Amino acid sequence: MSTTRFRPSRRFWPVCAVLALAVTAAGCSSTGGRRAEEARAKAAAAGGSAVTTPRWKVAMVTHAGAGDAFWDSVRKGAEQAAAKDNITFLYSNDAQTQNQVQLVQAAIDQKVDGLLVTLAKGDAMADVLGKAKAAGIPVITINSGQEFSAKFGALTHIGQDENSAGQAAGAELASRGRKNVLCVIHEQGNVGQEERCSGARSKAGGGFQVLYVNGVDMPDARAAISAKLQADPSIDTVLTLSGPMAATGLQAVQDAHRSVELDTFDLGPQVVAGLKSGSVGFAVDQQPYLQGYEGVDLLWLYKSNLDMLGGGKPVATGPQILTKDDADALAEYVARGTR
Repeated sequence: MSTTRFRPSRRFWPVCAVLALAVTAAGCSSTGGRRAEEARAKAAAAGGSAVTTPRWKVAMVTHAGAGDAFWDSVRKGAEQAAAKDNITFLYSNDAQTQNQVQLVQAAIDQKVDGLLVTLAKGDAMADVLGKAKAAGIPVITINSGQEFSAKFGALTHIGQDENSAGQAAGAELASRGRKNVLCVIHEQGNVGQEERCSGARSKAGGGFQVLYVNGVDMPDARAAISAKLQADPSIDTVLTLSGPMAATGLQAVQDAHRSVELDTFDLGPQVVAGLKSGSVGFAVDQQPYLQGYEGVDLLWLYKSNLDMLGGGKPVATGPQILTKDDADALAEYVARGTR
């Protein structure tokens, strides 16, 4: 089994150490530090922000489609950080790349003080992000498009390296003895999804196939997965790339009357329920709440103190391999939309 688990691992100790040092420096060095902490706590309890910096405006523009709870978690994290940091938070999304470009331009036209953006189809965003840079708007990329982030002038990228996440999934598949994996890509042209499948292929060690489905039409995707399972009895594992697609994949497995394992990227109520019941073998989590929270918080830190995490490298929020052993602990946080 993979050693990357929900429980803290050595991979994440350096990040934890940095956070611990930050908390220690802020809260226990002097009486003044304690008073500042008490003041922030009192402001938060009163429904206000915990800081006294100007009321900056931050926009987040994502490639999210309708009805995906993953993005609800990203947004919730961003909104909670904005409330803490005295920030006016603006959110918009569109699964169509050209529409996303227009939303970014609208944020620039509003003269926002900071911009968070996803780069699922990175090259299409080059020109508009160049306009953001020319307007002096600091940009942080989140979730997807890590390879484009620095090239387009972003301060940093927050998320997981998708190829590494795929490799983690592939190693887990190999350790579970899976012989022939069907990796389901639900958004053709999405660089991150391609990297997940290619990374998994590189480490899985057995047969590996890729199936493209229409993630906007779940009944059609369900039928396509089911048909593939019925046509190829050697497939013993379905690997989906999102929580909603995992739920669709489970339905497809039932339709095909096949005893195959379903594994997935990302969480959701049905994924956690599947981990608990055993219908889902494992999930690769990238902590979407943290991507939204840290995105807003890092822009605030940059605006207020010219701080930035990562040392010129992306800030990793994953991957973590989660299994049945983690399901009970996760359920509460998934239910409230923060995992």
